[in-house]
Amino acid sequence: MASSSGNSNSSASGSMVPSGSEEDLHQLVDQRKRKRMESNRESARRSRMRKQKLLDDLTAQVTHLAKDNNQILTSITFTTQHYFNMEAENSVLRAQLMELSQRLDSLNDILHFLNIGDGVYGSEGFETSDPFNMIHHLNQPIMASSADMMFEY
Repeated sequence: MASSSGNSNSSASGSMVPSGSEEDLHQLVDQRKRKRMESNRESARRSRMRKQKLLDDLTAQVTHLAKDNNQILTSITFTTQHYFNMEAENSVLRAQLMELSQRLDSLNDILHFLNIGDGVYGSEGFETSDPFNMIHHLNQPIMASSADMMFEY
């Protein structure tokens, strides 16, 4: 029994004072912990860098899309204004067409009257009948303008 009690004393004293191999084991574990911590720090740094790059890329994309959006809005505004101008011009042209059509109809009526030959030529030239009074109205200028036909939208 003395030998077993001696062994327990030596093992008890061995745990109090670390042997060389236990100290090496602790150093190895500490070294692995430090390496793992350093690796984790480096990994976290790379992750932060990737996140920052992604944020920078997204910010640049937002800026680019905002610029594109402003250009599109400017183009739409210009095109809309051009459309309204063309609408106003079309209205003027339609009014002029109506007026010219009426003049043409009146001139055709006069020609028809002249071609009938009923008292067209008198001793003093043309008689003063209604179709000839219309000539005075036919010599009036076309009065339609864009200011008269402007529509508000």
